[in-house]
Amino acid sequence: MTNMVSGNTLAAVAALIGDVSRANILAALMGGRALTAGELAECAGVSAQTASNHLAKLVDGQLVAVEKQGRHRYFRLASAEVAETLEQLSLLSAIGPVRYRPTGPRDAALRLARTCYDHMAGTIAVGIADSMVKSGAVVFDGNAGMVTDKGEALLAEFGISLSSAGNSRRPLCRTCLDWSERRPHIGGWLGAAVLRRSCERHWLRPAAEGRALMLTRSGQAGLAALFDLPDEMLKIVTPESCG
Repeated sequence: MTNMVSGNTLAAVAALIGDVSRANILAALMGGRALTAGELAECAGVSAQTASNHLAKLVDGQLVAVEKQGRHRYFRLASAEVAETLEQLSLLSAIGPVRYRPTGPRDAALRLARTCYDHMAGTIAVGIADSMVKSGAVVFDGNAGMVTDKGEALLAEFGISLSSAGNSRRPLCRTCLDWSERRPHIGGWLGAAVLRRSCERHWLRPAAEGRALMLTRSGQAGLAALFDLPDEMLKIVTPESCG
């Protein structure tokens, strides 16, 4: 008995992701928001019918899940594992030949802070992970992470209670290799909780479009004080200033 994935299965998943339109749909869903087929058609630059065909294949391949609310259908990534796989593929794309690395006006904002499904990625997220490891709040062992008593106290100060994690089937803390920084940020239940609390405190806010997270003035002060992040890391970047 083996858990090895067959070549046919691996090739089938790769083929699903390998189509440009489907890859654009999956990239749009990395923002963590559930989107309609019409919204995803616009993101992929295809017709509504074509998007629906692509979505049916992604749902059948268990990469995307669909939720019905009344007459509306919303699509999201099927799991955090799908999001983490797409993040790793982004890393492989980023280390490819320079001519294949597309840049755009939002690159600076995306590199500073962005959503990686339901947790934070980018410079700030990696800085938080580095700070928590350095202070002894979190200990990484491979892909797994353990929150220490010091970390539990720090998170309680931030308004995050680890007792809530008992209701989740997700790992409490795990590493997720950041494609832009090429170092780990925090994923799992804890990564999602840190992002959620940062938004609740209005330290970060989602950009009007895309995956970028915009750092606020209060976020500059709050993140610097709580996680001892350097001022040069916490620069206000807006999509308009990146063009």
